[in-house]
Amino acid sequence: MTTTMPQQQKSTPPVTPAGLDPVTFEVLKNAFVTAVDLMSEQIMRTCYSFVIYARDFSSALCDAEGNVVMQGSADIAVHVGTLHFQCKAVLEEFGDDIGPGDVFAVNDPYRGGTHFNDVSFIRPIFVGSEIIGFAQNKGHWADIGGNVPGSFDVNAKEHFSEGLRITPVRVWRRGHALHDVAQLLVSNTRAPYSCMGDLNAQAEATAVCERDILRLVDRYGKDTVVAAMTGAQDYVERIVRHKLAELPHGEWETVDYLDADPARPEGLVPIAVKMRIDDDGIHYDLSGSAPAVSTFLNSGYGTTYSALYAGTKTFFPDVPLNSGLYRVVHADIGPAGTVVNASWPTAVTGFCSGPYEKLMNALFEIWSKVMPERAMGCAFNLEYLLVGGKDGRTNDRPYFMWYDWMAGGWGGRATKDGSGATAPVFGAGLAVQPVEGQERLSPVLTTGHAIVTDSGGPGRFRGGCGLEKGGVLTDCENTVMSYCCDRARSITWGISGGLPSLPHGVWLNKGTEHERFLGATFSNVPIEPGDTFTRPSAGGGGYGDPLTRDPADVAEDVIDGYVSIERAAKDYGVVVVPIDPELDQYEVDSAATERLRACIATERRSWLQADPHDIAAKYRAGELDMLDLIRRYGVIVDWGTGELFETTTRQYRDLLHKRAESYWA
Repeated sequence: MTTTMPQQQKSTPPVTPAGLDPVTFEVLKNAFVTAVDLMSEQIMRTCYSFVIYARDFSSALCDAEGNVVMQGSADIAVHVGTLHFQCKAVLEEFGDDIGPGDVFAVNDPYRGGTHFNDVSFIRPIFVGSEIIGFAQNKGHWADIGGNVPGSFDVNAKEHFSEGLRITPVRVWRRGHALHDVAQLLVSNTRAPYSCMGDLNAQAEATAVCERDILRLVDRYGKDTVVAAMTGAQDYVERIVRHKLAELPHGEWETVDYLDADPARPEGLVPIAVKMRIDDDGIHYDLSGSAPAVSTFLNSGYGTTYSALYAGTKTFFPDVPLNSGLYRVVHADIGPAGTVVNASWPTAVTGFCSGPYEKLMNALFEIWSKVMPERAMGCAFNLEYLLVGGKDGRTNDRPYFMWYDWMAGGWGGRATKDGSGATAPVFGAGLAVQPVEGQERLSPVLTTGHAIVTDSGGPGRFRGGCGLEKGGVLTDCENTVMSYCCDRARSITWGISGGLPSLPHGVWLNKGTEHERFLGATFSNVPIEPGDTFTRPSAGGGGYGDPLTRDPADVAEDVIDGYVSIERAAKDYGVVVVPIDPELDQYEVDSAATERLRACIATERRSWLQADPHDIAAKYRAGELDMLDLIRRYGVIVDWGTGELFETTTRQYRDLLHKRAESYWA
């Protein structure tokens, strides 16, 4: 890492766009947000899909060139960072053949989209014969075809197994619905009725935005509104450049990992990130990342850029997100064919749990060095659990898709603990689905949903806690389960001396003679009525040496159920004595704590040198548990069988040395 401090510049506020008075510009800038939010409110009230209702959608206003002018207030980061690519794809495809009342659909990941389930509807906004902008809404359809219900096929190597690829296509022409085109799209899904409802709801939502923008045109005039669209982007660019001028310039780098590539020997799959800040802006280099993996955990260029935008934006929370930020962020994402620059027909549906979240967390680590006052450890990994089959509760046995994601923990921060039971960094606006709604729509009953004790990564500031959710299959037929996640081996990590959280992964029939650990990525596993399943979401990684955490805070965590008495001693070196647990009365044995902390400080480096084979054998014998292996010994095994992963363990220990051990006193 090399850094230089820029010359200190006098702090001056951003300039109002030329030709607009400050009041008018501010009114219009915020009116654009309102127009997009109205679009979002419309889709919330008219969508058919429970997944979209749980806010797996985003909206944006784009200018006549397809650049994002403004996003909404609660949109999903990954969507917004790709909407301009998709709008530009429509312009490239149709050119001058775009008229008032047209609506276009697209979900193509190879044209800057996300994955096939995310279907965008794009409506041009005309004033007379001139396009002044586009309204766009992107929503996640619960199924888009492919090999498995829900369209998340972990085993897919090419997009043909994943579902319907929608290149830019017109679904309304000059105000007239093209029913045959719409019917073609939805008929390739397992839920055509629901998808047709979403199609109409999303298209109508874009009309709501169009009406609001035309209202602004009627009031302020076309030229003023167009100038404000350009000005909003210029405004954001100036703010970001102004902030960068006050930050250290230099180069930083880090690496995060996918768990494995099934086609290669075991070992973590690197996603390498370098960052440089200079007078021209922010420059990312991902060219050191691994080739595409032989599963669907790859990222197309659109979602890779989106991760860079969203990861950067996290450290500038007061800056609006539009194409003004994109002008400042430059990237070399490497040659086509890598895990972060997958090209057709490489499978990419799992990008969200794969490279996207790894890139965002890698950026968190890098920016934590640039802006240490906002430092944050790794956040839990986005995960999707899909159960699909025939619903036996009704005579016609319709297809059902029980489609679930969980909240989890974000990393410990420079001055406070991480947020617990929080939406993934993939999209902070993503809501947890209400189990009552899920149970009404699918033959799956939720048996538990609670915070996981000891899931927050230990540190001076603890990572936020994750959750555990369980369910049982009821009246269903021909049912299979798929899971899109990662970090069963590349465990959610801490920084600046902090320790990791815990692995992701699904257990089937846990606690019975038929218990199976299915792992963190699998597809098409047959399940039957009466089968139970459970899985945790990780907490966030810890920040700072856990031996420096205030013992009183550890005791409070024990009272709250965030940390067990056993792990308080093992991870924090704090001896907590129960006085009356029913009344939440505990106390810290200060003398014993001082002795235990001194002992851990003396021995913990040697724990990371222990023979991994011996440690794995002790895990299989029940002498050590999962958290002992992860946090003390740096050993990664198959959590179901106890088989040692030697290469993965070596890589994992290197990461523990870099992010934790090197910071210990």
